[in-house]
Formats: sequence, C-alpha cells, structure tokens
Amino acid sequence: MVSFVMKLRWFFKERWKYYVLAVSLLIGVNILATIPPKMIGNIIDHIRTGNLTASGLHYTVYLLIGLSLLLYVMTYLWITNLFGNSALVEKLLRGRLLTHLSKMSPPFFQRNTTGQLMALATNDILAIGQTSGYGVMTLVSTIVGASVVIITMVSLISFKLMLAALIPLPFLAVMINLLGKKVRVRFLAAQASFGVMNDHALESISGIRVIRSYVQETHDLKAFDEVTSDVMNKNRRVSMLNALFQPLTSLIVGLSYSIGIGYGSYLVFQGEITLGQLISFNIYLGMLIWPMISFGEFINVLQRGSASADRLDKALTQQADIVDAEKLVHVAVPERIAMNDLTFTYPTANHPSLVHVSFELERGQTLGIVGRTGSGKSTLLKQLLRQYPIDPGKLSISGVPIEQIAIDQIKRWVAYVPQEHLLLSKSIRDNVALGKHTASPEEIAHAVEMASFTQDIAQMPEGLATIVGENGVMLSGGQKQRLAIARALLIDSEILLLDDSLSAVDARTESRILQHIRKERAGRTTLISTHRLSAVSHANWILVLDEGRVIEEGTHEELMQFGGWYREQWDRQQMEASLEE
Repeated sequence: MVSFVMKLRWFFKERWKYYVLAVSLLIGVNILATIPPKMIGNIIDHIRTGNLTASGLHYTVYLLIGLSLLLYVMTYLWITNLFGNSALVEKLLRGRLLTHLSKMSPPFFQRNTTGQLMALATNDILAIGQTSGYGVMTLVSTIVGASVVIITMVSLISFKLMLAALIPLPFLAVMINLLGKKVRVRFLAAQASFGVMNDHALESISGIRVIRSYVQETHDLKAFDEVTSDVMNKNRRVSMLNALFQPLTSLIVGLSYSIGIGYGSYLVFQGEITLGQLISFNIYLGMLIWPMISFGEFINVLQRGSASADRLDKALTQQADIVDAEKLVHVAVPERIAMNDLTFTYPTANHPSLVHVSFELERGQTLGIVGRTGSGKSTLLKQLLRQYPIDPGKLSISGVPIEQIAIDQIKRWVAYVPQEHLLLSKSIRDNVALGKHTASPEEIAHAVEMASFTQDIAQMPEGLATIVGENGVMLSGGQKQRLAIARALLIDSEILLLDDSLSAVDARTESRILQHIRKERAGRTTLISTHRLSAVSHANWILVLDEGRVIEEGTHEELMQFGGWYREQWDRQQMEASLEE
C-alpha cells in the first residue's frame, strides 16, 4: 500500500482534504452503525424482564429511523466523494499518459507496442482508479469497521466471548496474504496478454484490405482466436484466485458464528451475559462479515492496482531520447542548413543508414534527394525533425548546432509530409487545418488549390465537409498525398520536407503542385526526397544516395553531364513517360 501511495502521492497531496472528509464520514458511519444492535439487545432484555413500556418502544423505533436516515445521508456523501476522486485520478492519469506519449521519440514506440500502451490507458489506469477509490473504502472498512465492532463487543458484551469468536481470523489473514501475492503475478501476465491482443486487433483492422486480398481471413481469425484464448485463460486463472476470497472469508466467519453462538449460549446459562447481549453480540459478529470480506477485496484490488501502477510508472519514467540542452541558443530564422560529415545509425540497427553525408542549403533554396529504395532518403530528412540523437555539431541551422536549438522552435519551423500519411476520421477541412485550427476558409481553399486538390473535393458529395474515414479510407492514394501536402502548405513553414509525397499523383498534377510550391514558397527552404527525378530537376542542389552515402551531387545539369546513375535513371524515366503519352 505504501508503494502505491508513493506513486500517487502527487494526487493524494492535491486531494487530501476530500479524502479526509470521505474517510471521516466513513468512520462516522461505522461508529453509528454499532448503536442499533445495542438498542435491539436492550429491547429484548426489557421484553424478557417485562420492563418494556410503550413510550420506550416508540422512542427506540424513532431513534432507529433517525439513525437510518442519518446513515443514508452520510453514506451517500462519502461514496460520491471517494468515488469521485477515483474517476478524477483516472482522467488525470490518462491525460498524463497522453502528454508523455506526445513527447516521446520513435525509439520509445519501438520499445513499447501500441497494444501495450492501449492496455495502460484502459485496463491499467482503471485498476489504479479502483484502488484509489474502492481500495481506500475497503481498507478503512476493514480497519475502522472491525476495530469499532471489536471494541464494542469488549466494552458492552464480553471480552472472553469476543476472543473465542475471533480465533479463526488470523488464519484468514494468512491465507488472503498468500492469495494476494499469486493474484499479482497472474494479473501482470493477464495484462501483458491483453496488450498482445490489442496489437493483433489493431493490425487486423488496419490491414483488413491486405488480409482480404490474400484471402487470409480464416488464418487471421484462427490466429486471433489463439490470442484471445490466451487472454481468456490468463484472466480465468486470475478469476479462479479471486473466487477463493469470498468463500474463504465466509468459511472463517461461519466458524466465528459457530463459536459465538455455542460459547455465548454457555455464558448465558452461566449468567455471565444476558440473552439480549448474546443477540447483540451475534449482530455485531454479523457486522464483522463485511470488514472481513472487504479485507480480502482490499488485498485483491491493491495487488491489481499496485501491479498496474508499476506498469504505468515504468512507462512514464522513460525519458525521451531527445531533450533540450541546458543552454539553448535563440535563432530567429533558419538562414542556412548545413550537414557536416554526418553518420547515423538507428538505435536497433547494426549498420549505419547515413555515412559521411554533407551539404549546405541557404534559405529559399531547394534540395533534392534521390536514390534507390532504402538508400537513406527518408532518414536524411528525419534528421531535421530531431527524432533521433546524432553526434554533436554534425547538423547546424544558421551556424548553430541543432542540439542547441529548442525542439519546439524546430517544430515551428518545419512542415513534414511523410510517406505514410496520418489522416483523422474527420472531415477534409479538419484534416487540412490540423496544424492551424484558426485558419480561415480562404486560407484552407488556397492551400487546397496549391495541392491541386480542388477539383477532387468539388466532386465529393459534401465538399470540404466530407468525412474521410479512419486513416482516409474513403480517399485514394493520390488524394491522401495531396491532402497531406495541403495540410503542410497551410502553415506556411520556413522549412518544408516532402518525403516521396508525389509518388501517387500523375506527372501533370505533380508539375502543377511543384509550380505552386516554387511560386508561393519563394524565400522559404524546401527539401524533397523522391524516386521521380522530374520532381527535383528544378532544385538548387541534388544529392544522389546509395546505401547511405552520397555517390553523386550537383545541379540537374551537372548531374546530367556527369553521366552516372542520375543520368541513367533520368533517361529511363523520360522514355517511360513518352511511351505512356
């Protein structure tokens, strides 16, 4: 419990007043609940001795009704207060998790799968919320409820009878402790399997077109059935242990009842207690059932919540691979981008993806990056996004090493159009305005026109309000690319990165888009990686990559005169274009 509280101390510190109020009310309810059994016992003794009067009976009945109403109000207040905090901590933790994920770089998501992160945001945070609400309630009920009832038994009934009736309870504590440790181990395994199931479901849904095209529906369903069976079996193992808590508690309490009635009857015959006291004692003993059950529930919930808190804490304590330097240098405008002998290797790779790459690009110029598939074109562009750590001083902007410039500043400079486009399940307008929510209709229309997407939108039933579906399922590949380009052009950034973003459009559409970009982005820097050389023929400088190395560089005219890979590829593509025409 201490470990769990320490992990959530920021929340308990902020909400301690509400917890104190809820716990105080819960304690008050437990204390007041001991009054009715004593009154009932007194009434029975008065009946037995013939001393019961009408006024006394009326007074007792009215007092019991008043206590019931008071307990109802107090119970309502502590439940709404305590479980309100439980819902709040779930909300705050989900916000914290999403904020943390938004700051993480790609290596973090290579170490943590989407399914596991989804499990954290759903099941694990729910378990933590239950512990901070239901768990606190069961803990207070166990400690306070049992203490109040036992003290009442000792002070008002008989110490000997109480001691005899509670003999089985230590066995309950030992068994519940053993079960709780096993629940924790099995619950961690169940949560891990739930994450695997999430991954499989996500992959199956997102790749349903490919699965169908290869007629693999039956195989995928069989694989998913195996995954879900594993989740079911591991959760069943958890449930088997959970199912032991209440029967075990009922068994121990049943033994206590047997001792209480048997030994209590003996004490009545001996004249040490009255019949009314015996009845009150058995009512009090019945009141111990819930504290004992709640003790088992508390251990169960605590083990789940503690395991989930450990999993969540492990994710939240992972630091981003890229963080701001202690001393940052302010750069107003990216006047020049320079890469100096940069060699880069992905964290999980054995071989470098870029080897001794160098270039300089002045503001307003365009850099073209071409080469075979897997030559390192996308990797080169990603260095400007600061997604991975690089050697100090190898990449600079306006003469300042990029690691000395604030990450947020770089993000404000750069607009990036990746090969794989992320489209939200919203309207085309919302997707275009993703980076600039305050954009006017005129600005959105202009960005769409620059991306040569206007005619396509005009043919759609609801125009800009058309819902594109999950990840743009309603759009073609070329439409997705142009929508992503319009999104990037809308924010009018200092640096535009186009990562093979024109591969799915025809040559004429590509030419129009590039003309718009050259015209509208005069004075702004653009980097284009592509397989289609016509997309970079206008560039101020072109790099030809092969296995991460620059094998050729220069302007289009210089590379054509050089007669290497660029010239050979250009001639081939021009011949293919002429044959298509």
